[in-house]
Amino acid sequence: MSVEVMDEEWLHSEEQVRALLEWMHGHAGAHRSVHPFMRIVAEQALRPGEARALRVSDVVLSEGGGKLTGRHNGTAREIPLQPQFVEFLREWISEAGLQEDDLLFPGMRGGPLSASVYQRIWRQAQEAVLPRDELYSWRLGEPISILRESCLVKWLRMGISSVTVAEWAGVTPSWLALRYPHCFRTEDVEIDWDHLAGAMALPDSLKS
Repeated sequence: MSVEVMDEEWLHSEEQVRALLEWMHGHAGAHRSVHPFMRIVAEQALRPGEARALRVSDVVLSEGGGKLTGRHNGTAREIPLQPQFVEFLREWISEAGLQEDDLLFPGMRGGPLSASVYQRIWRQAQEAVLPRDELYSWRLGEPISILRESCLVKWLRMGISSVTVAEWAGVTPSWLALRYPHCFRTEDVEIDWDHLAGAMALPDSLKS
């Protein structure tokens, strides 16, 4: 399986993601769906195409948490939602006056959110928020999928198992290891060799 490596330097920090989302929240104008759309990509690691296709009926908003159903290539998967994000979606659905069968992030005329619209606002946010010096200026123009990538790496660094992250993201654990090898390095891991030797030792009955 051939997978292109995503270097650490390409990813956005949590502070950068927060700043980008805040800028879009304040500058989306009449395109109200852009900010919640971008936020679900950034915080739930959805593919942009999956997020555009979501309907209100795809989310379950319970008091103690919730879940959403994402779909990719005909395969559905469930992604848990933290209470804070549940409240955010509940407020968004109420504010936008959305019904059960409506798109969760509709365009201005009720159809799917226009890719050209959210990509334009995304580019403007990058130009406004990201560093413009010689070291980082090359990052301008990255697709919004970098938000999904940054979220996946954040989950891995939080200690969530690669199997669980893979299930939430709709990929395989091996894909994650190939895509983000820096999350699986063991050079800095301290090994308790005495404990390992004890665990691997043969019982007395098998010793010669």
